[in-house]
Amino acid sequence: EARSCCGIAYPELDPPLFSFNSPLGMCPDCNGIGSKLAMDADKVIAADMLSIRQGAVIPWQNHFSAKGRLNGSWTAEQLRAMQRQWQVDFDTPWKRLPKRQKDLILYGSGGRELTVTWSAEKIQGAYTTTYEGLLNTLMRRYKQTESENAKKYYSRFLSTRPCDTCGGRRLKPEVLAVQVGGRSIIDLTQMTIREAHDFLTGMRLTGNRRIIAAELLKEITGRLGFLINVGLDYLSLSRKGPTLSGGESQRIRLASQVGSELTGVLYILDEPSIGLHQRDNIKLLNTLAHLRDIGNTLIVVEHDRETMASSDWIVDFGPGAGHLGGEIVAQGTPRQIMRRKTSLTGQYLSGKAAIATPTVRRTAGSRRIGVADATENNLDHISVEIPLGLLVSVTGVSGAGKSTLINQILYPALAGGLHNAQLEIGHHAAITGLKHLDKVINIDQKAIGRTPRSNTATYTKVFDFIRDFFAQLPESNMRGYKKGRYSFNVKGGRCEACSGDGYIKVEMHFLADVYVPCETCRGKRFNDATLEIRYKDHTIADVLDLSVLQAQALFQNHPQIRRILDTLMDVGLGYIKLGQAATTLSGGEAQRIKLARELAKRATGRTLYILDEPTTGLHFQDIKLLLAVLQRLVDSGNTVVVIEHNLDVIKTADWIIDLGPEGGKGGGRVVAQGTPEQVAQSPASYTGRFLKQMC
Repeated sequence: EARSCCGIAYPELDPPLFSFNSPLGMCPDCNGIGSKLAMDADKVIAADMLSIRQGAVIPWQNHFSAKGRLNGSWTAEQLRAMQRQWQVDFDTPWKRLPKRQKDLILYGSGGRELTVTWSAEKIQGAYTTTYEGLLNTLMRRYKQTESENAKKYYSRFLSTRPCDTCGGRRLKPEVLAVQVGGRSIIDLTQMTIREAHDFLTGMRLTGNRRIIAAELLKEITGRLGFLINVGLDYLSLSRKGPTLSGGESQRIRLASQVGSELTGVLYILDEPSIGLHQRDNIKLLNTLAHLRDIGNTLIVVEHDRETMASSDWIVDFGPGAGHLGGEIVAQGTPRQIMRRKTSLTGQYLSGKAAIATPTVRRTAGSRRIGVADATENNLDHISVEIPLGLLVSVTGVSGAGKSTLINQILYPALAGGLHNAQLEIGHHAAITGLKHLDKVINIDQKAIGRTPRSNTATYTKVFDFIRDFFAQLPESNMRGYKKGRYSFNVKGGRCEACSGDGYIKVEMHFLADVYVPCETCRGKRFNDATLEIRYKDHTIADVLDLSVLQAQALFQNHPQIRRILDTLMDVGLGYIKLGQAATTLSGGEAQRIKLARELAKRATGRTLYILDEPTTGLHFQDIKLLLAVLQRLVDSGNTVVVIEHNLDVIKTADWIIDLGPEGGKGGGRVVAQGTPEQVAQSPASYTGRFLKQMC
């Protein structure tokens, strides 16, 4: 029953009370989310070395002319009044302005009135108003506007901030007052899985408390133990689902299955080793073996060497990819596969085929990019220097801080400094060495397009050259066909029945929409008149249906087309069809298409490329091709930074930066750095221990 103490009424302690999804327990101000959207002062300021007149305050830039004069808008008149009445300085760099002036500009005058002289057409006179502050003005307009464009503009200044009422803890104060072992439920969920496991197993309960909690503690610690066994001990219990990688989500589901202790189940796992360090991979394999040993069957789609070597039976597909594959090349035990000469996988497992360790490595010079005093997430005030002109591998166990350092600090900071990109940058003191670069490119695994209209040919720009070529064919000239005739995005040459999509969407109302081939063009996307133009008996639709390898043979005498197709071949995508919709490509395929597009460009020799686990979904042979491409980029004077767990990539790097030693709070420090041989000799480096076997 409810009780009261010190003027606070405490409700009866039911389970829903401790849930931030329940109205009984959630913070009433943020509805249990723990955060609110607020205008961010850092996003409003373009560059703190600029003055207001030079454009330091982004929303005010439109009110100054190119010569720095205020125009006649209402906001400009407000600014004149602020300068006149409150001596707001428009010519001193923002970072040198007194705090009181910055606070006045951003947060308002605190009730002090401002007299604004306004003269526009028929409206003239002096108006007294209260200046609410730039951040408050932006938030008010964001909430009031019904324009999507305006909403989009104001949202660029928004950031997620902890709720003022609950401090981001998501529950009511009376719920947080309930503690076990001196910790509230939120204190416990903010721990990592390892910390929570150690805390609960270390609790010393006596009497009735011990009897009541015994079974509960057994169940909780058992489940936490399963999560530890699949290499997720660095995750906090409160980690939000959308922030988990695909591999982490899969391993959480796997841990739940281990806890159920079911038997007679067929489990299918697609690359569970993604994002796992070799140390953690061993734990995962032990978990999979346990599921097998209690009477289950596991089918694992995997490229990982240790997983294949630990399996009982391998089914090897090939011999190539795409239309060159689809056959079972070999099947049997790992030892039997190793003896099959027709199995490329077996050749790599046996060591007959291998990715060679470089005999000579490039040496680190004086040109370096530095990140000073990085403290974002779990980074522990680390300073790192990345030598330029090398293949650099950033390594460490899962959760060590690799992605935080590179993706949340280095890339957005360089993109902002080199390209004026407006990206959120993680906490750090400074970035040095920017003068040595002219471009930074993040080649990630995000889709290359959101609609089926985007495809391999359009993204790599090879379709532009193919359309140019078709427009120059004699029959095209006779009919007056131009380049636009061969685009499925432009009226004229495309099929108008499906608007060049090649299919018709049938709305099923309460069911998912169904897409059926267009009856007019039969999925070819172009009209009959356009399809009458042929090159070597291939229409433009036929060309889009070719694989890269087939197109390479068709256009072997056309240098511009061949150059782009060659780069796609170099990254191991010879099996991809030119017209394959971007939405059907895997993350690894999308990443390699982006890489091919960059390879086709003229190198500056001053570019830094960033790749996050590019070996995801790649066979040994594909990794070999990928490494050859990355080495080509570095040979041209560029720098390639790779976040990676794959030892074949790590051993070929010129320089390694190893973070750790553990994940989460136990990580965030530089454990070792240097050549692979130097890191292999570091006793504190888990990466070094595994690397020692290969170098």
